[in-house]
Amino acid sequence: MGALLATDTIPAQLVTLDPRFECNGDERVQRLFTGGRWLEGPVYHPAGRYLLCSDIPNDRMLRWDETTGTVGVFRQPAGHTNGHTLDGQGRLVSCEQGNRRVTRTEHDGSITVLADSWRGKRLNSPNDVVVHSDGAVWFTDPPYGITSDYEGNRGVSEIGGCHVYRVTPGGDPEAVVLDAERPNGLAFSPDERRLYLADTRRKHIRVFDVTAEGGLTGGDVLAECDAGSFDGLRVDDRGMIWAAAHDGVHCYHPDGTRLGRILLPEIVSNLVFGGPKRNVLYMTASTSVYAIRLTVNGCTPPWARR
Repeated sequence: MGALLATDTIPAQLVTLDPRFECNGDERVQRLFTGGRWLEGPVYHPAGRYLLCSDIPNDRMLRWDETTGTVGVFRQPAGHTNGHTLDGQGRLVSCEQGNRRVTRTEHDGSITVLADSWRGKRLNSPNDVVVHSDGAVWFTDPPYGITSDYEGNRGVSEIGGCHVYRVTPGGDPEAVVLDAERPNGLAFSPDERRLYLADTRRKHIRVFDVTAEGGLTGGDVLAECDAGSFDGLRVDDRGMIWAAAHDGVHCYHPDGTRLGRILLPEIVSNLVFGGPKRNVLYMTASTSVYAIRLTVNGCTPPWARR
């Protein structure tokens, strides 16, 4: 698997719907890789200057090297991983749909299981994950990895519901959202006072207030999708919410107004801001990984602020 040429690009389609969008960028979008079955969970590693993502049906994680442009297999088998993030020590935290668990890859390459059950029952198939500055790991648990053998291993839901969980260092998972139907993408606001949750089945984004104890209140619908359904979420340093949808990526103001869109020719599953200045938006979309450099920057993780 080699790198695609830099000439493999498509015209950029940035659509401004509200003047508060204030986002411009490259005239063309790069296609960094194509040939996956269903790509998800991009995470940018700033120290290594590489992007990881999951090719879920092929049960592999791919690694794109920013310095060389090459793409290779990072891990296979990979437990049908889906979403990934980095913790405060730069360690990879992954949702393994096939193994029905959330894990952390240590600096020596060993794997630590962070969560695989709730109240003695196996998780469904963890999907997306974020890490709070206090070290707690928050993740969603829909059933996509157990409904068939395509994205995991066919199985039965022992819990009987699809929840959002929070697990503190060394602790057990605590369910913090019990009324979601298909919880998927997660993102904190820059000050971590809000948590945004995409529900794919209900085709909306909800917003919760985060309490000092790590609980949630509220849960009102912030935005509804008119292009398929929402999947992954990210937030920029202005607090704007970026959501993956079937026609591309939608950008929302915290008041719920859709500000703009970036259109792509494939269904977008997930996204992440990366690059040395966090102004490159990487998007996993069906079979391909796309990238565009923008005039906005992704939110700095709280643990990385000085």
